[in-house]
Amino acid sequence: MTGKNRKNYNKNYIAYVNSFDPPTNHFKNCLRAFLVGGLICTIGQFLRYIFEYAFSLSGDELAGAVSVALIFLGTLLTGLGVYDRIGKNAGAGSIVPITGFANSVASPAIEFKTEGMVYGLAAKMFTVAGPIIVFGVLAGTAVGLLYLFL
Repeated sequence: MTGKNRKNYNKNYIAYVNSFDPPTNHFKNCLRAFLVGGLICTIGQFLRYIFEYAFSLSGDELAGAVSVALIFLGTLLTGLGVYDRIGKNAGAGSIVPITGFANSVASPAIEFKTEGMVYGLAAKMFTVAGPIIVFGVLAGTAVGLLYLFL
């Protein structure tokens, strides 16, 4: 096949593949992601105010309580099947906040629970989030050691 024929063949193939692919509305997708991500962060800010004024938390305790509450909500919504529907409509807006990380840990665990507690639930839970956790622990240890010795 000559270069010109190959070029035409590639164009025809790309046109054929694109005919099956529905057109995407990038502005609409970005707007939905922005609104859902903002809503999740607004819920986090609301929880921060609740914990600050109702329980008199401050500083690291307040940040930890809000993080735990958001992780719990993300995991609960994943278990109920709600977070997947949110993610389908919101795209990256549901992945970026801490609730998306909770979803990425809980989803494989739920999917593989039929394989048993050890090989299914415990092993698959860290399939997606495992590298993130390992990198976070190693980076935190390295920064802590640098801080200790400097």
